[in-house]
Amino acid sequence: MKEHCDVEIRESIRTKYAETALSGKSGCGCGSGCCGPNSATSSEDLARMAGYATAEVQSVPEGANMGLGCGNPQAIAALRPGEVVVDLGSGGGFDCFLAARQVGETGRVIGVDMTPEMVEKARRNAVTAQCGNVSFRLGEIEYLPVPDGIADVVLSNCVVNLSTDKAQVFREAYRVLKPGGRLAISDIVATEELPETVRRDIKLHAACVAGAERIVVLEAMMREAGFRQVSIRPRPETKALLAAWLPGLNLEKSLASASIEAVKA
Repeated sequence: MKEHCDVEIRESIRTKYAETALSGKSGCGCGSGCCGPNSATSSEDLARMAGYATAEVQSVPEGANMGLGCGNPQAIAALRPGEVVVDLGSGGGFDCFLAARQVGETGRVIGVDMTPEMVEKARRNAVTAQCGNVSFRLGEIEYLPVPDGIADVVLSNCVVNLSTDKAQVFREAYRVLKPGGRLAISDIVATEELPETVRRDIKLHAACVAGAERIVVLEAMMREAGFRQVSIRPRPETKALLAAWLPGLNLEKSLASASIEAVKA
């Protein structure tokens, strides 16, 4: 029964993000009453609420920033020229293009997304940006289409919560990292147990809500995968972002955007 539910959740998420990619709208694409900004909140506003500077938002191709992030993993990744970066759930390529600037021509950025429409959108954006050190691959973050030990840094922005097998995501991130490689993730975490009615709501999975896991559980998963120096820090300043995402649901006390870091031993 659980497997069937997981498949249903995955396909629902894939469908919703395909709709978002095709519509060109900002937010998760779940529709009114589920998530995403109201009509007065632009994707640029959402990115600034998440922690991006205006210059960062304006430096990427139009359409790359879709207002889907809940933080700024670039701020904790400490990227350096020449590094190889893998972005889990790359969407329209926003974080990939920012990372590409930091790693430079000698570096490389690989974006992975399970939605064909998102991958196509990101590839078009890469052509517009004339960004030769970025590539986008179709795949699931639980089974990355990336060789072992290739990455210096694994990034992700508000995507791990969507997975129904987060432990496998961390195992895959560990696999593709080089020894000493770094994990730099922004994601939604649960600060208290979510109501069962929320957990069972498939629409709220696509809204980055129902799949949010408690910090202690995530820490255990990461350590079991092999990571060390595990750090998960909720960011109270993102409450305004959550309120814009989830109008009327009053879940800001149960959820938080967090900076998640770790190192491959």
